[in-house]
Amino acid sequence: MAARMNVIEWLCAARRLHRADQGSVAVIFGLSATALVGMIGGAVDYARLVSSRSNLQSAVDAGVMAGGNALKLVVSNADFIIGLTTQTIQTEAKASPASPVSIQVNVAADKTSVTARAEQTVKLMFGPFVGLATMPISAQAKASVVGKMRLCMLALDPAAAGGFSLQKNAQVTAYDCALYSNSTSGSGMVGREAALARAQTICSAGGFKNDRANFTPNPQTGCPGIQDPLRDRPQPEAGPCMTLPFPAKPGENKIEFSTTLEPGTYCGGLEIKKNAIVTLKPGIFIFKDGPLIVKDTATLSGTDVGLFFMGNKGGLLFDKKSTISLAAPVTGLMAGLLMSEERQVQAPLDPTLLANLSTQGLGLDIPLTPPPLAQTKPMRTYRIISDNARTMLGTIYLPAGRLVIDATRPVADMSAYTVVVAQQINLYEGPNLVLNANYNNTNVPVPKGVGPVTGRLLLSQ
Repeated sequence: MAARMNVIEWLCAARRLHRADQGSVAVIFGLSATALVGMIGGAVDYARLVSSRSNLQSAVDAGVMAGGNALKLVVSNADFIIGLTTQTIQTEAKASPASPVSIQVNVAADKTSVTARAEQTVKLMFGPFVGLATMPISAQAKASVVGKMRLCMLALDPAAAGGFSLQKNAQVTAYDCALYSNSTSGSGMVGREAALARAQTICSAGGFKNDRANFTPNPQTGCPGIQDPLRDRPQPEAGPCMTLPFPAKPGENKIEFSTTLEPGTYCGGLEIKKNAIVTLKPGIFIFKDGPLIVKDTATLSGTDVGLFFMGNKGGLLFDKKSTISLAAPVTGLMAGLLMSEERQVQAPLDPTLLANLSTQGLGLDIPLTPPPLAQTKPMRTYRIISDNARTMLGTIYLPAGRLVIDATRPVADMSAYTVVVAQQINLYEGPNLVLNANYNNTNVPVPKGVGPVTGRLLLSQ
């Protein structure tokens, strides 16, 4: 007990001496030179302990905040959260064999909080004067999630490189939600040539290949894969083929004049061209065995509409000078779904090829679609080149599709919200895909599994 008291007295004196000059120390304690050196050494050790304790607390805070941000993803599992929190603390604490760190992390059963406690042994320089070679320090913190972060973008491809990729100044802006790639490839998420992604959370099940891109925050890697959150949504069935009111030629599926279209099944797809202004009435529009193409300076608009694609020739092309304004259904089978498709396709045909074929040998009006970096199964192509596709309100759900955006101006930025779930999501050139999350500003519902609740973290120590 006496030795223990000596240690305590030494530390208390060291604390008092931490801010004192050497002359005052000698006068106050009347110490010998040797004792004075020991006491000054104690002050040095005390300062080191204070600094180490502060650094450890900062590391634990950073760890639980990283774990808490991952908790916002509804699909996060406890093992991943524990691993991420532990790894962050170890990195931030700069542990070494001389100063090891032991870490305990707990995730609440309801996944609303993550708690961490870390202990570190600090080696003292002058402590051996009083028989104290090391001293343990500890820190703890808790991050609690208020609300759950939902997905606003998910690339479903489980293994391909570039399942989610941004190229050549492309941007994705999603400040209030999460960007996620399911691909376990080492380059499942790719950013190149000044591409920019901004979101609350960015997560890759595999790796992130960064080639002069700027992703904020830095993507988390090794995240758990997400099961398709919309896999159980029922799909519409095709009905009798609709007849166009003003086809370019009898029996064709091309429209050159302004008109209003009824919901129903459009066999062979639909091509809107020249200066035609086409308005879709509320309901579900099924494009069977052919794509939806809006080209030249044509306009397509509709509110309370769902677009559904079937067959190998299904897909979509919004050409560069076209104007697009669409909002998803409020009720019914496709409530909240602006676009969807059959979940399987065997031998898809790129709509750009069909659009160029329709020029009757006049040349390639539309540049060919950039190919994917890789893929694990056939995919329909949904391509937006339009520089005026600013309202695309609702969820774009393409489980067998590749969303390609190579516009040069913002896409969907005037929508209250936009969610994208697709097999692959690839942006080229310089578009800015804006995934707003203003869910309360529209009566279009958000499908269960994605959407509307924004999470925030509360940190306590």
